[in-house]
Amino acid sequence: MSDKISSRVSAIALNAIFGNEPKFSHHLIDALGSTEAVFALSEQERLELFGPYNAHASQITPAALEAAQQEYDRLSAQGCQFLDIFDEAYPEALRECPDAPLLLYVRSSTPAAELFGRIPAVAIVGTRDQSLYGQECCRRIVRALAEAPIRPAVVSGLALGVDITAHAAALEGGLPTIGVSPVGVDDVYPHRHAAFAARMCSTPGCALVTDYPPGTFPAAFNFLRRNRIIAGLAGATVLVESRIKGGGMITARLAYGYGREVFAVPGRIDDVRSQGCNQLIREQVAAPVTSPEVLPVALGLGHLKRTRSADLETAVRQRFSDALPPDKVEQLVRLALLIRARRGIQLDEICRETGIGFADVARAAGLLEEERFICMDLLQRCTINVKIA
Repeated sequence: MSDKISSRVSAIALNAIFGNEPKFSHHLIDALGSTEAVFALSEQERLELFGPYNAHASQITPAALEAAQQEYDRLSAQGCQFLDIFDEAYPEALRECPDAPLLLYVRSSTPAAELFGRIPAVAIVGTRDQSLYGQECCRRIVRALAEAPIRPAVVSGLALGVDITAHAAALEGGLPTIGVSPVGVDDVYPHRHAAFAARMCSTPGCALVTDYPPGTFPAAFNFLRRNRIIAGLAGATVLVESRIKGGGMITARLAYGYGREVFAVPGRIDDVRSQGCNQLIREQVAAPVTSPEVLPVALGLGHLKRTRSADLETAVRQRFSDALPPDKVEQLVRLALLIRARRGIQLDEICRETGIGFADVARAAGLLEEERFICMDLLQRCTINVKIA
């Protein structure tokens, strides 16, 4: 076994033991000189080093090392990559954090050495209970980052709401995106995002990372541990929407504690999903995102150089005038303008507003969505696609 593999296997074993206390494992390695040296301790040396009542001392055994070797062999054969904190490819921004994980498991089609540090990284986080306003803001922010002269990677937690919106918008805009998982590398949480995670892992420059061993199930503490990696990987964190208490707030405060830049999208004072953002802005922990287009400048990514696109009415006419009768084109224009004016309007409300029958409204909305003029959720709430808004 090579020295590098031996060190990595020892790191896998130590991470399984001290994963919730990474600072302890760092002190231990500093004292002994290497991960391998920890497992070379005699029983008496362990007793002297840890004391008689340490819960973890008895876990540092040859059996733990053997289990780590088996895990390394099995996951390596499946294409998993490993980065211990001593590896040159380990993310430098994360290594700077005092509670950096000893080991990262990485799923990606890109070699780990090419994943981190080559371009800036921006974390975009927020509530699972995302509003249409939050969804639209998140997409606009990622769009602005994708159009910046220096294009960053987007880091988030693969969760429902803001996280998955940020990941999806990044892929749509051609940005690399890194998902940080709260479960083992052999699983995806939530399970409904498994197909998306597979797509992400097969896209060059993108990855799914975790510091949890295989077989780890989601628990409340897992998300706290996951959030520090999100904050640590990125040079800046953007909180899109959050209640006073939430994972996004924790991530933003962790980022602030690491000395990283923090931004928050301000919202209505009577919307609980904006209370966390408004509080961070009030405390001067976060700078307000008053316009997504100025965020790249604030992050040092350069000024956007946009050409003015056709207005919504003109764009709809241009797209459908050759394919549909004039009255149907006018109907589409009318619906598009109404949806832009009434973010979140439902199909039955459009019927009441316009006097158009439901079947015609549903067909028209389907055409507008197919051509990406609008987005429609499962509740048939419609919003204008930010690409043409």
